[in-house]
Amino acid sequence: MSFIGPRPLLVRYLPYYSADERVRHTVRPGITGLAQVRGRNDLEWDCRLAHDVEYVEQISLALDARILLETAKSVATGSGVRVNVLSGGMRDLDVERHV
Repeated sequence: MSFIGPRPLLVRYLPYYSADERVRHTVRPGITGLAQVRGRNDLEWDCRLAHDVEYVEQISLALDARILLETAKSVATGSGVRVNVLSGGMRDLDVERHV
């Protein structure tokens, strides 16, 4: 595991990724990432996974530094934190994409 990279998700979600979204598994998962600094649980699944793909496609030391700084700012200010994630209506990926 890395400090910065796409957040690891549940194994049961594997069948629900699009072919493009599977690229997120080509890098080490991280504690924080682009999706976390751009909205965390307030983002819809499609948007969260798009940020993961964007990270993989644009990975660089400069991007990692920016994510690290934005993470520190979010932690210091408490921005984007929801006490009860379930109350926000965020559904599991497998429920969201179940056909």
